[in-house]
Amino acid sequence: MNTQLLSYYEAIEQASADMLAAARNGNWDEVVKLEGACVLLISQLKHVAQQQQLAPDESKLKSRIMQRILVNDAEIRHLAEPWLEDLDVMLKGKSRTIH
Repeated sequence: MNTQLLSYYEAIEQASADMLAAARNGNWDEVVKLEGACVLLISQLKHVAQQQQLAPDESKLKSRIMQRILVNDAEIRHLAEPWLEDLDVMLKGKSRTIH
């Protein structure tokens, strides 16, 4: 069993769950911080995945983990939409005052 490779997927899943919890609480600074941690984990995962492969049963587990990550990501994006719209309005307002 390739526990090292799976541990990266599990760590990314945990970080995405933590990001979702932070997004639900409106803690966008924490979301951004955790997103940075995810980027680092994904980079490390890519490196390890080049050297190791998963067995068929491990690939099924990886697929379930990835599905949960995608569900978390979709909810985070849904929660972020109003915040991003507010930011867009703010930035457009500032650009008008500069010109």
